[in-house]
Parts: sequence; C-alpha cells; structure tokens
Amino acid sequence: MSIRVVLVEDQMLVRQGIRSLLALDSSVDVVAECDDGAHVIDTLNANSADIVLMDIRMPEMTGIDALRAMRNLNLDIPVIMLTTFDDHELVTQAMQSGAKGYLLKDVSLETLVNAIKSVVAGETLIQPSVTEKVLKGLQGLEVNFESFEQPETLSPKEIEILRLVAAGYSNKEISEAMFKSTGTVKNQVSAIMAKMGVRDRTRAVLKALELGWL
Repeated sequence: MSIRVVLVEDQMLVRQGIRSLLALDSSVDVVAECDDGAHVIDTLNANSADIVLMDIRMPEMTGIDALRAMRNLNLDIPVIMLTTFDDHELVTQAMQSGAKGYLLKDVSLETLVNAIKSVVAGETLIQPSVTEKVLKGLQGLEVNFESFEQPETLSPKEIEILRLVAAGYSNKEISEAMFKSTGTVKNQVSAIMAKMGVRDRTRAVLKALELGWL
C-alpha cells in the first residue's frame, strides 16, 4: 500500500509543486492537503494518514504550533517540517516539539520519497545541508524530555554512530559508511537510545549535546 501523506503548506504554488512531485512516485499518496496549521487537526481527523509534511512558517498557525497541538491531542503521526535554508532557529524549536525531521522545499523527488519512507519506518531525518546550523542552535538548550540524568557512557563506535545520526544519515547510509548491515546499525541505534533513556533519535542527539558528547 502507498504511504498516505497529508500536505500542509500555505503557498499554493509550492503545495501544488510538492503534490505534483509526489504524484510521480506510486509508493506515496497525498490523501489530503490544507493551507494553514490551524486546519491540521480537522484534516487529520477526516483522513487516515501515515505522515504529515508541514510548512514551518504559516500565517494563522505555524507548523510548530500545529505540531504541538497534535501532540497535546496524542496524535502520534510523524511530522516532517518543510523549511528554507534560513529557518534553522525555527527548525530547532520544531525538533524540540517532536518533529521527526525537516527538508528544504527545493528537495528532489528521490530525497523527498526516501525521507518519507525513513520517517514512517521510525527514523529521524536531519538534512545534512542545514544540520550544522541546527545543531549549533540545539547546543546549550535545556533538555526537557524524559531521559537518564547520567546515562551509561557510550563506546567510541556508538559515539561515531550517534554523530552520523546527528548529521542526518539514515540507518542505510550509516551502514554503508561503517561497512555494517542495516540490521546491525538499527540494533546499535536502539541500544544507544536505551542507554540514554530516550525514545527516539532526535532526543538522543539532544541529550548527547547536553552532555557534551557531540
């Protein structure tokens, strides 16, 4: 079955462009779209979705506020934020609020579809082209989610994997970089999160930054 996507973007031409791009790949299907974060909840209640692609800047309700509203209502549908290169401060807030990743709006079809598949599979996506700015923005921020206060020290190999996670690489890309199987990398990432007492990759990166490991 196709991955069901809800698209949230206030600029009609951009929204149409992304929808047309996704229409070229049969593995994804835009089941609904809306033009502001204020309409996200109603749209999700009316449509069964696997993932939300959402603009981070919108006039009535921002993508960040819409994401927080989703989480307050326990709508645990993964969200990828759509952004421009200069939005790294907002992206930082979005990641803290539970976004599973972000993409630049001029992304290619292959990158967009791979990102959707990765996030639906449970991974966190941090696009390398703006990762450095975002990570700098995350440094020094207080961690306000559940984690171990003093987690078990990671091995040098685990730190290396966590650095690649922070740089936006998927499990498949990490496996290729480290000459490991994808299954092995997936297990190692899960072990890292367990050691740190966090539930996803984004929180692992945030916690590691707080501890000075990255």
